[in-house]
Amino acid sequence: MGKQNTPKKTWTARERIHTRIRRKVTGTTERPRLAVNFSNKNIVAQIIDDHEGVTVASASTLEKTTKQKNKSQANIQMAESIGRLAAERAIAKNVKAVVFDRGGFKYHGKVKALADAARAAGLQF
Repeated sequence: MGKQNTPKKTWTARERIHTRIRRKVTGTTERPRLAVNFSNKNIVAQIIDDHEGVTVASASTLEKTTKQKNKSQANIQMAESIGRLAAERAIAKNVKAVVFDRGGFKYHGKVKALADAARAAGLQF
């Protein structure tokens, strides 16, 4: 049998940008990485130690404590609350400084709101 025709993965612009960012941004034990991800419905923020391969703290709109009924979960107000919650959980685990990974998204709108709320809650980056 010959080679099978396997389709080549087509990358979106955000995926290309994200891989370029990840070459430069890594989280250490002293300064873990604050990674953000947005879908049309939800927001996820994780504080990741890449050297150990563990998630130190996380916050998401999928959690029962942050879920709202019949409302859009991926807006600027929810991004602010998720950023604040992620920062509070990180500070509780003695993480005060992080490296920000915007995940290939533009630093505007929801991403900026999440970052500003995390800074206001006490994280340094």
